[in-house]
Amino acid sequence: MPVETAVPAPLSPRRRWGALVALVLPVLLISIDMTILGFAVPTLSTELEPTGSQLLWMVDVYSFLLAGLLVLMGTLGDRIGRRKLLLLGAFAFGGASVLAAYATSAEMLIAARALLGVGGATLMPSTLSLIRNVFADRGERRTAIAVWAAAFAAGAGLGPVLGGVLLEHFWWGSIFLINVPIMLLLLVLGPVLLPESRDPAPGRFDPLSAVLALAGMLSFVYGVKKIGETGATGAAGLWLLAGLGVGALFVRRQRRSAAPMIDVGLFAHRRFSVSVATNLLAVFALVGLMFFFPQYLQMVHGIRPVEAGLWLLPAAVAAVAGALAAARLAGRAPLSHLIGSGLLLAALGYGVVLGFTTGSALWLVVLSAGLVGAGVGLAETLTNDAIIAAAPPEQAGAASAISETAYELGGALGVAVLGSVASSVYREELSAALPAGLPEQAASAAGETLGGALAVAERLPPQPAQEVLSAAREAFVSGMHVAAVIALLLALCAAVQAAVLLRGMRPDDDPEGAPADAPAADAGDAAGAGYAGDVGGAGDGDAGDVGGAGDGDEVGAGPVVNRRADGAC
Repeated sequence: MPVETAVPAPLSPRRRWGALVALVLPVLLISIDMTILGFAVPTLSTELEPTGSQLLWMVDVYSFLLAGLLVLMGTLGDRIGRRKLLLLGAFAFGGASVLAAYATSAEMLIAARALLGVGGATLMPSTLSLIRNVFADRGERRTAIAVWAAAFAAGAGLGPVLGGVLLEHFWWGSIFLINVPIMLLLLVLGPVLLPESRDPAPGRFDPLSAVLALAGMLSFVYGVKKIGETGATGAAGLWLLAGLGVGALFVRRQRRSAAPMIDVGLFAHRRFSVSVATNLLAVFALVGLMFFFPQYLQMVHGIRPVEAGLWLLPAAVAAVAGALAAARLAGRAPLSHLIGSGLLLAALGYGVVLGFTTGSALWLVVLSAGLVGAGVGLAETLTNDAIIAAAPPEQAGAASAISETAYELGGALGVAVLGSVASSVYREELSAALPAGLPEQAASAAGETLGGALAVAERLPPQPAQEVLSAAREAFVSGMHVAAVIALLLALCAAVQAAVLLRGMRPDDDPEGAPADAPAADAGDAAGAGYAGDVGGAGDGDAGDVGGAGDGDEVGAGPVVNRRADGAC
């Protein structure tokens, strides 16, 4: 007779969906943080008087460090516990937010934003990996990921609205202080609602791999940023080559390691690698272009912050609708059609930007942002589901980190590259259009940023002030057009890539290359397991019904327990 071992029941539905609420909080906050600072750019340009390079660093350094540390933190969460890492990150993120709120110089704000990036890196990997382990059923998990993606998209759209309200009534530091109560709420709800989850056999930690991952990522993105700022110089090329070289060493070490930080073999599976590339390209275009919208509304059209935020609110609604629609459409159409359609919608939105002028109708902003939000929300819900489904639960943190690294690296590079390209176009056009006789210092300040041009115009007589304002706004819109063309081409590239490489695949297909000892994805997920340490559950006795032994509050910490009603091996 077969020996049956008691398996702890999975989390109750109320506990699972309550856990999702707690996991959505940091995602929503980090997404808001990515876009809210762009809304404060006009105020920061006046208050802290940053250079054009410093202004980009204020926005970029957060995403650069977040992207550089995600793989390390994802692996760390697999080892020490994902809930523990999430709560440590909440504490760090809240503290860094206070420091940023009371920064007294551009350099101090850049440093505080860097610390926010470190804190954010400890938050993000835990969210998706805990979703992977809490929601064993594939259908429930896709809905949970759709909510996660909707929160990410909604945060990007709500950032401008919150920024507008706060800047209308408070000083610029308030945009960071809103992080504190949300992090306190997470610290209270997390221990109650979230189960602990970790890799039961993580192997030896490799400090050299951690150093290589961070050094390679930071060197590469710094090289890209220098090219955007100064052109293709030798120094920028050396940074790029250094990043690629260190990255190659990291990959080589992972292939040879008995306990790698990330399983680079996952990239051999088309579904996984195409989904990661799609995330990077889509977020690159989305965040890079959305960096300009608040400035366009406030400094080109002269709209108050609150009103400007409301003009961008439909983008958040469209993004949420796109993410939730993805969960409903997943079983009705091929993956390539759904992801490709979403990216084509986004490309159409970028095309609308080419119709922007200094006096164009504001409904064009709503249309553009809405199309982009809906398209990216649809596509990225499905790509994240594919990424998480491709990895075994014990590697959920590392796989989530790869997905989110694509998010954050795409966002950071989007602002760095598109922002630098647009700034270069702005400077070149403005220098040729400024009125003759303008003092050299004033011309230099106006050429740094559009906010700088507005500040210069305030100190000039009416006629030259109007000439400076008109020239600066025209130059800014020209820079937006160039950025929109790049975003449009990238979205089309990602759409073609998905249509060709994901042809014939459906969202509910079993992941490619599933481990030989694992059950089929849907059957195993429905049963509650399939890998060592997955959520235990009372299944129907089918093959692969596996549970993690523990105290009922820990996911993924116990040994594998096989239960088969028929006594087969």
